[in-house]
Amino acid sequence: MICETRRYRGGHRRRVHRTRRLFLVLLMAVLLLVSAIVLMRWLTAPPALSVIEPVQSAAQQEKDSASVSGEDQDSWQLLLVNAQYALPDDFTVELADVGGGHSVDARIAPELQAMLDACKSDGLSPLICSSYRTREIQQSLFDNKVQRLIAEGYAPDAAQAKAGTVVAVPGTSEHETGLAVDLVDENNQNLDETQEQTAVQQWMIAHSWEYGFVLRYPNGKSDVTGIIYEPWHYRYVGKEAAREIHETGLCLEEYLQTA
Repeated sequence: MICETRRYRGGHRRRVHRTRRLFLVLLMAVLLLVSAIVLMRWLTAPPALSVIEPVQSAAQQEKDSASVSGEDQDSWQLLLVNAQYALPDDFTVELADVGGGHSVDARIAPELQAMLDACKSDGLSPLICSSYRTREIQQSLFDNKVQRLIAEGYAPDAAQAKAGTVVAVPGTSEHETGLAVDLVDENNQNLDETQEQTAVQQWMIAHSWEYGFVLRYPNGKSDVTGIIYEPWHYRYVGKEAAREIHETGLCLEEYLQTA
């Protein structure tokens, strides 16, 4: 007779073995099924696309290049140069001789000449007093002004600040752009407020905008421009902008803020 305990244990072991085999069979079946699904998806999936950087058209590349260099559309005409916006050290400009030892940006030379000719045809005598300046010339003018102020009793720091309102700090002068000229009456070549009373300045105030020029540092705008009133300093901005500035009485900084 077999012990009931042994019989129970023997039957239990057989049931456990059968259960384990069944579990292993099911596990293998599941693994094979999952492997088959993964394999089928891999075989039927479309090939991966490589990432291709967008290529700009020649026109777009030219436009972007122009934007960086400040030549986008007519932006060169409205180039803002002041104490806050200095010219880069490598700034260059193509110059044209306008007589009397003076040069300006070649793009504005025709309009400048036309304006001077029109003024002369009305019996007046306009004279270019100053035009394009190199960085070195601007530095020399600024340094001379500082030294004169120090000689008058100004402390060096105060002299620097004061000089900057009369002679632009090198790198912040419109004369370095070739877009600005100082125009005076041949009968009064003093660069002071008496210039506004001359016949030439009266004509310029009335007509310069027709040729794309504006009085750059008008009276009452020194807090905005950072430069004293200069009724002789004219800046080319293009005919459309010049007309709007003339009609509104804005200075260039204000005009650019509203544009």
